[in-house]
Amino acid sequence: MNTAIIIGSSRSKGNTAMLVKQYQQAATSNVSVYDLNTFTIGEFDYTYQNKSDDFNSLFKQLLTYQRLIFATPVYWYSPSARMKIFLDRISDLLSQEKEMGRALRGKYVALLATGGDVEVKPCFEEIFIHTFDYLGCVYDGMLYIPFDGNTPKIPMYQLVEQFVS
Repeated sequence: MNTAIIIGSSRSKGNTAMLVKQYQQAATSNVSVYDLNTFTIGEFDYTYQNKSDDFNSLFKQLLTYQRLIFATPVYWYSPSARMKIFLDRISDLLSQEKEMGRALRGKYVALLATGGDVEVKPCFEEIFIHTFDYLGCVYDGMLYIPFDGNTPKIPMYQLVEQFVS
């Protein structure tokens, strides 16, 4: 299944990027990575003043994939600000770009996350579960890897292999 990973982290080469790289290495098919740090995406705006930023063109590219994986660190029980802005902008697809919004139905989606806690609180994943359900996506679950500084607290490679298969 062709897969795109959307990484939203304040550090393009941080722990979440390390997890994404492990996923790419374990995957049996080609996986493309889109780092939100390389795009200009404004916050959701009820008057759609930011429609000329990179969001629509990026999303058109993402819709060519069967599976979308959202990768983010956990900050205060929530996704990163970059990821949250990206998720909020999906609202544009429900009111302004309805065809793109409808094209999300049936897409497979998953979540890669990193953080400092041994276990992630359920409220973190619920944001994604409810969003994906509302959009009509098929949720494939989450892989969460806790880190101690820049070192995984658990054997990351084995868990990634299981998650990919």
